[in-house]
Amino acid sequence: MRTPLIVGNWKMHKTISEARLLARAIRDGAADVSHCQIVLAPPFTALAAVRPEIEGTPLLLAAQNVYWEPNGAFTGEVSVSMLQDAGCALVIVGHSERRQHFGETGETVNRKIRALLESPLQPIVCVGETLAQRESGDYFEIVAQQLRESLAGLTAQELLRIILAYEPVWAIGTGRTASPETAQEMHEAVRNAVSRHFDEGTARGIRILYGGSVKPENIGGLMNGPDIDGALVGGASLEAASFLSIIHYNSR
Repeated sequence: MRTPLIVGNWKMHKTISEARLLARAIRDGAADVSHCQIVLAPPFTALAAVRPEIEGTPLLLAAQNVYWEPNGAFTGEVSVSMLQDAGCALVIVGHSERRQHFGETGETVNRKIRALLESPLQPIVCVGETLAQRESGDYFEIVAQQLRESLAGLTAQELLRIILAYEPVWAIGTGRTASPETAQEMHEAVRNAVSRHFDEGTARGIRILYGGSVKPENIGGLMNGPDIDGALVGGASLEAASFLSIIHYNSR
């Protein structure tokens, strides 16, 4: 049984005081939740503030990025050990905004995954197509290629430590959301790709999240998909009320 995961990616939002208040509100509002795991991914500057707010609760702390080198002259980067020391349990890698704006590639994502797998931290690995790729009809192959590059050289055992996230670029922050049918179709394709390159048991066991304008209004339909194991939530995770409504999808 794959436990659903709801991840709040705060991106470049929230000061330290704002992050502390938001984390506290989510913690209190999710105290009775048992049907899913909840993860908060604040900006680097707020990790230390959010940590004590959720420590001792089922909520987990995640970082939004990492560098693969353990230390060195890499101004502006953050290492695996730094994130582990900050209390993180998971790290998002290969987010479409990192690929689009900061030159992330399948090769760099793979290096980050390998660095994380040498630690207890769990990678959340993102893949997804742009609007042009969707309209060209090549989206299945585009996503399959991203998976091949990002997961190159990994064993099935290593893959089971990874969480995948399908996030169509055309639906991130645009208000456009893949229909539940479209999302399920792509999640099934991702799981089939994992099955082809690894094995069926690994494909059944891995969790695949959906990301892309997830809202309280569409979470229920999305989570009905048999291959959708949770959500990577952006804008709707920046307010406690909307994020809690998404978290409580199972009780509506």
